[in-house]
Amino acid sequence: MEHILFDVEEGVATITLNRPDKLNAFNRTMAMEAQQCLDRCAEDHTIRAVLITGNGKGFSAGQDLAEIIDPNGPTMSQILSEHYNPIIVKIRNLAKPVIAGVNGVAAGAGANIALCCDIVIAKQTASFIQAFSKIGLIPDSGGTFFLPRLIGWQKASALMMTGEKISAADAEKLGMVYKVLPEEVYDAELKKLSATMANMPTKALALTKHALNYSLSNNMDTQLSLEDKLQQEAALSYDYREGIDAFINKRNPEFKGE
Repeated sequence: MEHILFDVEEGVATITLNRPDKLNAFNRTMAMEAQQCLDRCAEDHTIRAVLITGNGKGFSAGQDLAEIIDPNGPTMSQILSEHYNPIIVKIRNLAKPVIAGVNGVAAGAGANIALCCDIVIAKQTASFIQAFSKIGLIPDSGGTFFLPRLIGWQKASALMMTGEKISAADAEKLGMVYKVLPEEVYDAELKKLSATMANMPTKALALTKHALNYSLSNNMDTQLSLEDKLQQEAALSYDYREGIDAFINKRNPEFKGE
């Protein structure tokens, strides 16, 4: 692939956005390659956790504006319907945990791709910007859906309208990210977390993710019914039986993701 590095090691697939000279800004090629990688993660049963990160100083600066102004480039409609929206849907529908390792600036669509992931880890030097208002656009790539649910309506509205740059530390305080790590331990801790998730009961995590997706729109009664249904499914899994046996016999479980 031209703009994505893809690696699988010990059950963890790492998708690295790889246009470091452009702060990993998305063009059509990179967006399509990212979708291909997510599809492979869905199809390959040996992959049990996914890490999305960026090469160089940035996670992703969002859309490459040079592509927008190119008369031969994709239209705005194509950029959303063919590039970004499928990435968001694939991440949310992937029946495996997806970790965003935000190693630097995450702006525009780059920020919102990170925020739609299951767990967001940020390097201490990272930052987040809803940069759309700076060029007369609205937040896309699920930004208006995820950000208010993460940090509340008022904070989300202000960040989107002002385009204010938020440090990793402030993002953690707001509840935008799970954890911020110092630069000197970031790589090691991110690798450790990814490995931990790959050894968890993947089916249960997938069902948890499914329940969380629906919790954003269900009322309480409907959500309780969904939990009941999904819990019955989880209770039929190999990993449930293994977890119970390991607990009773005071040993570490060896989950298979089944």
